[in-house]
Amino acid sequence: MDNSLIKEKLKLVPELPGCYLMHDINGTVIYVGKAKILKRRLNSYFNREQTGKTKKLVENIADFEYIVTSSEVEALILEINLIKKYDPKYNILLRDDKSYPYIEVTNEKYPRVLVVRNINKKKNLHKKIFGPYPNVVAARKTVNLLNRIYPLRKCNTMKDNLCLYYHINECLGYCKNKISKEKIDELTNNIISFLNGNYDEVLKKLNDDMEVASNNLNFEKAQELKELIDYINIVLQKQKVELPDNINRDVFGYYVDKGYISFQVFFIRGGKLVSRDASIYPLYNDVKEELHEFITRFYTKDNIKPKEILIPEILEDDLDLLKSVLEISVVIPKRKEKKKLVDMAMENAKISLDKKFELIKKEEERTLLANENLGNILNIDKFSRVEIFDNSNLFGTFNVSGMVVFIDGVPNKNEYRKFNITNQVNDDYHTMKEVIYRRYFRLLKENKPFPDLIIVDGGKSQIKAAKETLSELNINIPICGLVKNNKHRTSDLMNSDYEIIKLDRTSNVFHLLTRMQDEVHNFTINYHKQIRSKGMIESILDNIEGIGSVRKKKLLKKYGSIKKINSQSIEELSKIIPKEVAINLKNILSNIDKKD
Repeated sequence: MDNSLIKEKLKLVPELPGCYLMHDINGTVIYVGKAKILKRRLNSYFNREQTGKTKKLVENIADFEYIVTSSEVEALILEINLIKKYDPKYNILLRDDKSYPYIEVTNEKYPRVLVVRNINKKKNLHKKIFGPYPNVVAARKTVNLLNRIYPLRKCNTMKDNLCLYYHINECLGYCKNKISKEKIDELTNNIISFLNGNYDEVLKKLNDDMEVASNNLNFEKAQELKELIDYINIVLQKQKVELPDNINRDVFGYYVDKGYISFQVFFIRGGKLVSRDASIYPLYNDVKEELHEFITRFYTKDNIKPKEILIPEILEDDLDLLKSVLEISVVIPKRKEKKKLVDMAMENAKISLDKKFELIKKEEERTLLANENLGNILNIDKFSRVEIFDNSNLFGTFNVSGMVVFIDGVPNKNEYRKFNITNQVNDDYHTMKEVIYRRYFRLLKENKPFPDLIIVDGGKSQIKAAKETLSELNINIPICGLVKNNKHRTSDLMNSDYEIIKLDRTSNVFHLLTRMQDEVHNFTINYHKQIRSKGMIESILDNIEGIGSVRKKKLLKKYGSIKKINSQSIEELSKIIPKEVAINLKNILSNIDKKD
């Protein structure tokens, strides 16, 4: 759609809340947004000069549509659902599924202390879930500390005999000993108190134990206890935040520069700053919209809502909406300690972006900009999605293909595909014809968008096969091949006219193509190994005297591969099959292993 048609269409947009969907030239949804007033928001894209990342988004918009809702809250919910449905390339922020680790004290007869995620799937346990922690290492370190201090149950399932933890005084031996409910409750309450930030009792216990160890000349034990005390004092105690209460809060800050927005979140639990986290994204939208979406999306994932969140002043107009959607207290502090916390989060967001910008810039150069340069080399406009194919076989057997997808220079592993080829001969030409036909006939049938480029991991023969197949399907997609040197490494590019395109070996484009080749090769080879292992083991077992369908099924269920079966002793295999059959099987597998 040209600009004049877009302007005419903008005149019809109502001044109502709702969601809008931006389409590219292929009709693909590339961005979804929400607005309190649709007309004003959509006009802001096309009736003003855009800069930075937003300019790139607008340049790719060929059309738009909108859905009117009865309220802004309804628009927000619809926006999240539309993003899940279409997964637009420019909704990077709302596609991020980052969630944090928590610590859970389990609600069992003999409780355990565990690191958990997906906490919103657990019911009625939030009083015994603590965090979030900045990463899984920090959470595990705290769990290890608690497990060493408090002798709670450690095993997933109760053992038949007392284990090592009992003998080193880190478990009360729940499997054999009768432990009173009062004792278990005391241990559990002490752990919960610690996780709520009350460290005094633990520090007193550790200091007493250290003194005893020292008096008994057990200096190694005393040093170990001192390190635990230092960890609590230095890492945990210093995080005290001076607030007049112990309310759980999250504090949000942001900073914008050079086309990126940096978010900082402080997690305050029991009056202590237990952790913080930074996130940096390209800025494609209005700053207020991005911050608002970040906060609301933050709690649709597996993150526990605190009693209160503190947000910057820029969101004053969205305060009631946030309260309505999140159903918790949302505060814009104006003075004193809470205002200092927001200011501190803002400053940390700036520091984070300043510190990481050069790394972000280099990553963009090796992915997005390299991808754009590849499009320019091949004279392809609006270049984003690349699908790369590779074939693998063993002397014409176990013939498979793999396809990987790169979007803007970054692999999208959710869209990788495997193909088990029906034509089991060593014939790359017909293998490529089959896999291209299966892939793009399906896209035609399901009315899904095509890639901007197809890359085959081979030269003229494979390009010819792909071209012929696409022509039969009446599909026009640019094709090129990766020409290799005598070391089977990417050397040059061959276009669909079979012309060699020389590449600068030091360029980001060359390195991007090399990463693409490595990715598709490794993906396909791994699939080939799986198929080969499964196919070989089944065919071998079918031809060994004494192994029928029942024994074969038992062996496959227990071991699953030739390597695992061959690693077993004859005595171990004799638990499933007769000893003489096990000896024969081992001899055959050993001979195959020598050939490999």
